[in-house]
Amino acid sequence: MPTIKEVSELARVSQATVSRVMNGSDRVTESTRKRVMEAMKALGYRPNSAAQSLASNRSNSIGMVVSQLDGPFYGPMMAGVEDTLRQAHKHLIIAAGHGEAAAEEEAIEFLINRQVDGLILLVERLDADYLLPLNERVPTFLINHHIKGLRNQSVWIDNLNGGYQATRYLIEQGHSRIACITGQIWKQDAIDRLEGYKKAMNEAGLPIDDNWIVNSYFEVPGGIEAFDTLQARRVACTAVFATNDELAFGVMEAASEAGIVVPDDLSVIGFDDVLTATYVKPKLTTMHFPMFDMASSAARMALQWIYQKRPPAELAFQPTLVERQSVKPLTPSPSGRSDALAEQLLLSPKHPEK
Repeated sequence: MPTIKEVSELARVSQATVSRVMNGSDRVTESTRKRVMEAMKALGYRPNSAAQSLASNRSNSIGMVVSQLDGPFYGPMMAGVEDTLRQAHKHLIIAAGHGEAAAEEEAIEFLINRQVDGLILLVERLDADYLLPLNERVPTFLINHHIKGLRNQSVWIDNLNGGYQATRYLIEQGHSRIACITGQIWKQDAIDRLEGYKKAMNEAGLPIDDNWIVNSYFEVPGGIEAFDTLQARRVACTAVFATNDELAFGVMEAASEAGIVVPDDLSVIGFDDVLTATYVKPKLTTMHFPMFDMASSAARMALQWIYQKRPPAELAFQPTLVERQSVKPLTPSPSGRSDALAEQLLLSPKHPEK
């Protein structure tokens, strides 16, 4: 079995330098790091993780808490963190919080008991009263959540601006009767995206009717139920801003069942740009959420602070519009009225109220 001494001799560096490379130290030039890694690969040398942990008082692992382990949103998040940690020869341990405060706290305690060197949290229920003391116990980094006292350890996306840009795009396409379907209204994502919708409507001088806003939940059935609610309220909209893609898929499914064609009769825009958005018909126009890149950035932030003592800094991302096929401009007629069927379409409820 090759030894660290043999690696140092082949790479023409000291054993201390080899150790620094294995521990991810920034006190090594990139050329030296590359030479050591090539020597390790040539010799088939594998660092003893237990010995490394004893020597450095580190487990070389980072814990991550997400709401759930499946779905098109959390997969890229977990992949982004794992990919970045793996490249730095660190390990990821994942636990699910299921969107409940008690479960999120339980998941965090589980990870701390596994001696993780830090935490990357994509949580929904925990606030500053819990997270600030937690950071005193173990370095804590937040994705898509920012609170006073941990802002420099946060990676987040400007959901308010994303909601504004999505709604503004519909307005620029000639739509003025725009419904908005939100996710769980206790989620900050849902709150901010709804605020962006209201900002764009107000800026354009368009009325905001509470009947045109449906609070639902961020899943396909939530979109179906929200569309049925719009029908029951007899909302005659020409466009819908669904505040995540799964809601948008539900709207498109329910519209199709009701004989309403997207985008000819009803334009739909989503948010997130999950992989499925390119496979539904019509392909979904949406706001791109750089999930993998945000998660990767959070992992790099944790690595630099925990293992290299480089002070972190808050990092904000901006969502970007992805134009596909689910939004159609309204074309004014010579009289100034839209010639789109949806302009005259009063959505008829499947089950009229008695």
